[in-house]
Amino acid sequence: MKTIALTGGGSAGHVVPHLALLPELKKHFRVIYIGTDGIEKSMLAGSGVTFYTICASKLVRGSLLKNVTLPCRLIKSVRQAGRALEECGADLVFSKGGYVSLPVVLAARRKKLPVFSHESDFTPGIANKIISRRCTAVFTSFPETAKMLKNGVYSGSPVRPALYAGDRAAALRKYGFSGNKPVLLSFGGGSGSAAIGAAIEGALPRLLETFDVLHIRGKNGNVPAKHGYVPLEFEPDMASAYACADYVLSRAGSNTVFELLALKKPALLVPLENKRSRGDQAENAEYFEKRGLCRVLREKDLAPETLLQALAALERDSALKKRLAQCRLQDGNEAILAALLAAGAD
Repeated sequence: MKTIALTGGGSAGHVVPHLALLPELKKHFRVIYIGTDGIEKSMLAGSGVTFYTICASKLVRGSLLKNVTLPCRLIKSVRQAGRALEECGADLVFSKGGYVSLPVVLAARRKKLPVFSHESDFTPGIANKIISRRCTAVFTSFPETAKMLKNGVYSGSPVRPALYAGDRAAALRKYGFSGNKPVLLSFGGGSGSAAIGAAIEGALPRLLETFDVLHIRGKNGNVPAKHGYVPLEFEPDMASAYACADYVLSRAGSNTVFELLALKKPALLVPLENKRSRGDQAENAEYFEKRGLCRVLREKDLAPETLLQALAALERDSALKKRLAQCRLQDGNEAILAALLAAGAD
């Protein structure tokens, strides 16, 4: 059995597609993961995948001083990645991008290993722009993105198969909802969203007149539960969270948006738009808003009153719900797994 090295990290979005592919990959490969001692390591815990830890340094946008030592740190991380690839006997590499993946891909190419990657967002990030020149193929979630990258191949976005297995009745019981009101599921990405949380808190008395609310907050304050409102710090069982939801309020990370489309969930997206973001979430949201598959509320406009108005408009939008029901997505799992299995057979 050949060995495939997975890499990518820095945010949950660079790990979730790996988790979507992992059940099938483990049937055909010995799977290892190379990443930092960050979110990717915690998300892989309990997966049965051997994890190799390396250092990796992120480009800090707008700060020349903090980037001065970046080349030296990159050299060190490439060496560490090379040792990990040697130790595990990797035959090929699949990267999900992000700064964590760059040293692994550079080390893999030095060893002449085939490298495949995937870009989730509408426009590629810095790491994937560099990585694309060294890849056999860069799979993309959006068809337009494939044209922006050397070796770009439109595959669609991998979606975790387990998400389709949620049972609505069981999920309603789990969270203590009666089912008499529509359920609003809100979450803000891997670390939650303080902005969305604050808007929900301000709107909560009026929200609860219409919805039961399941709020996955991340580490954004300790808010007590009340009748019809269930706050959670994290929810590993997203299949149940999605199953009980009639509407979703969330950020606009690519993985989240494609999960919502796959599960036919009407959504109000609030893309992250600040100095921490390169604008990818706004692009993702705009892409699907133009196609009538979601509604968007800009973060600068987010307040309790505007949130209530936007959710009321979403609830009334029968045309959106019809388009969503008819939406058909490219199966990202199938296309990527086929290419990786073919490469592993060589």
